[in-house]
Amino acid sequence: MAVSKFDLNDRLLDFATVVAGIVKCIPGDLVGSHVAKQLVRAGTAPAAHHSEAQSAESRRDFIHKLTMALKELRETRTWLRFVARLHLVERPVDMVLDECEQLIAILAVSVRSASKRNTGPEG
Repeated sequence: MAVSKFDLNDRLLDFATVVAGIVKCIPGDLVGSHVAKQLVRAGTAPAAHHSEAQSAESRRDFIHKLTMALKELRETRTWLRFVARLHLVERPVDMVLDECEQLIAILAVSVRSASKRNTGPEG
C-alpha cells in the first residue's frame, strides 16, 4: 500500500482492493464461499461509508457514517483472522491485518473527536 498514510480515502480504497484480492484466492467450497461473501462485503464497505461521511448532512450523520465504517473494519478484522486461522489462502494476511488495525485506530479517534464536538441535537 504505497499511498500516503495521511490520505484516508485512498488508504481505505487500497485496503478494499487488497481485501478483494484475498477474496479472489479463497476456495469456492461451502466455507470458502461464505467467508468470501462476508469478507468482501465488510472489507469494501468502509471506503464507501467514509466517502459518504464526507458529504454528511449533519455532524450526527457524519458520526454515524464514520461509526459504520469502523464497525465494518472490525468485522473485516474478524474475517481476516478467520481466513488466517483456517489457512484459506496461501498468501499471508499479516500486513492486511496490520493495515486494518491502523485504520480501526484512526477511525476510532475520528469518531471520538467528532462525538466530543457534537453538542447540539442535530450536531
